[in-house]
Amino acid sequence: MQLDEQMKCWNQAAVKVLDIRRIVMETGAQLSSYSLPANGFIYTIRGSAQLQLDGQEHQAERFYMLHGTKGASLDIQANADFEYILLYYRAFLAFPRFRNKMLLAQPQAAPFSLQYGFTPSSPLGLLRYLSEMEKAWAQSTQLDLLHTKSLFYQFIHELMVQLYAQEVQTELADPVKQTIRYIQNHYREQVTLDMLAEQFNYSSRHLSMRFKRKTGYSPIDYLIKTRIGKARDLLVRSDATLGDIAAEVGYSDVYYFSRIFKKYVGLSPSLYQKMMRKKARTEDRPLHLSESSIGWTLKSRYIDYDNHYQYKDGGSTSMKSKKTSASMIMIALLSLTMLLAACSSGTAATRSAGESTGANSNSGNQAVTSETGSQVNKDNETRTVSTIKGDVIVPANPKRVVVLYLQGDVIALGVKPIATSDVYDGAAYKSELEGVNSLGTWFEPNPEAVIDLNPDLIIVPSEETYNTLKNIAPTVYIPYEEMTTEERLHSIASIFGKEKEAEVLINDLNSKVEESKKTLADAGILDKTISIIEGGLKGMVVVESKQFGRGSQAVYEYLEMKAPKVVQDKIDVASEAAGSTISMEVLPEYVGDYVFRSVYDGADNLTDNPVWSSIPAVKEGRLIEIDFDFFYYSDIYSINKQLDFVVDKLLSAPRAR
Repeated sequence: MQLDEQMKCWNQAAVKVLDIRRIVMETGAQLSSYSLPANGFIYTIRGSAQLQLDGQEHQAERFYMLHGTKGASLDIQANADFEYILLYYRAFLAFPRFRNKMLLAQPQAAPFSLQYGFTPSSPLGLLRYLSEMEKAWAQSTQLDLLHTKSLFYQFIHELMVQLYAQEVQTELADPVKQTIRYIQNHYREQVTLDMLAEQFNYSSRHLSMRFKRKTGYSPIDYLIKTRIGKARDLLVRSDATLGDIAAEVGYSDVYYFSRIFKKYVGLSPSLYQKMMRKKARTEDRPLHLSESSIGWTLKSRYIDYDNHYQYKDGGSTSMKSKKTSASMIMIALLSLTMLLAACSSGTAATRSAGESTGANSNSGNQAVTSETGSQVNKDNETRTVSTIKGDVIVPANPKRVVVLYLQGDVIALGVKPIATSDVYDGAAYKSELEGVNSLGTWFEPNPEAVIDLNPDLIIVPSEETYNTLKNIAPTVYIPYEEMTTEERLHSIASIFGKEKEAEVLINDLNSKVEESKKTLADAGILDKTISIIEGGLKGMVVVESKQFGRGSQAVYEYLEMKAPKVVQDKIDVASEAAGSTISMEVLPEYVGDYVFRSVYDGADNLTDNPVWSSIPAVKEGRLIEIDFDFFYYSDIYSINKQLDFVVDKLLSAPRAR
């Protein structure tokens, strides 16, 4: 960016000084991987130090000026007692006309996004303004803060004069490089696209597009691959438990970790560990993960930057990468639509695929109200759906539906989406989603992948996912955790005008429940107690809710079977707690006439445990293992299949006395 353009930007900028402080580091002291919380100037007063800003080295003697951007990684090695002034500020182009012109010409090219370092030819002038700012900032009165801002502009003027005189070279901070470094350092933490964008002062869309253009991956896909790469190493080179490894690489849910590992590597974690260790023993040499030949395809997609930040792991994903010119045009159109939507509010409009949505009123066209209150507009074939976020205008007959987590209810209504969040392999409706695009976890969907698909309707299960996707297409938020199965199905059915189909599904389910209860009663089983457990030797979770999954809806809610009294008392209270973790020693007190144990890949083998083997239900063959995947979901499609399984297994098990 030319210096005259930088000056134009500063003339159009609104500025806020965030902090100014003087810092002293003793000889040999270090500051490592410090992420700048805002744009900032570092001005050396005395001493010397080796500085690194996003990997770029600077030798700072006294009176060295360094400018870094928000999110930049700063390292300092003090060679001698090192004193510097640190000034944080926030700035943006205040006038829309000028800002839009700049962004169209060169996104993020304002001087606040440039990084550079130089030794001023007249250092004391800069020091004078910084010292006066420091003094005024310390007073903290409103008048002093105003003085601080005026001094900041004088400081910038003096800085521009010296930059111009010395023809200092500046460079635009690279958000891809910064994002990669951040992911490498913070992959254990919760990371979202919006958080990354905020960290580096970019829009999420712009960061995602630049990142994908440079690396071939979206930022979240890169994060997942980084985590899986770390997990592979831990699986082979340590004896840590699966739960410990999952937590170490950023997954609190060990079951989800197992499934995403299998998706990217092609094998479950335990099988991968066995095969790699067997291979090492066979070849009698240390393991080299990069030489794995079990389906993990290595890539060198990103080699532009420092070697220690290169990404070398790869894998396969079911998400399709669309790089056609048509998709790029669609992204541009969607960006424009989102910009326009952000500038307006409360306006009723005819919706087309890709337009943003929100609370909208009917614009006066002829409408017909359905039985559930949704309104169908005959003139332009839309439907107005009432939600907790207000009325949302959706297509009367959507063709390109994206749904997160609530897939089973949508499938049951006869609607096949074009994309969904990840579904466990053993889900009852898994085969119904053959060929459907995957968007990642339901609570952290991939927005750029959604944009590529150009949906005309999005259905989400949480406020967070609603806020992430609402500007892409008409989006309906279903607060499923606050609804019964029937309420949720009716709500989703109203989006598609399938209220009658929903009623049929509910009636059929109720009929199945009554038949099942009669069958179990005739067999002398319905009045027996049932426990549902999940876990292993270190602790067992006993389900104490009708809404926890793991078969609790089928057993406790629909079939109305009872748990042992110590558990049933908690179920009847209907507390927020889904279950209690108990030790193996007291587990027999919580096990009824029949026990369902939720199992998954890597679950502890309890066969040789004497306490487990002494439990009557286990010893007498009334232990029924249920697949975690199959019993994870509580939609009407899954509940139907789970009821069939439960009844069949209870009838085939030995009778309890």
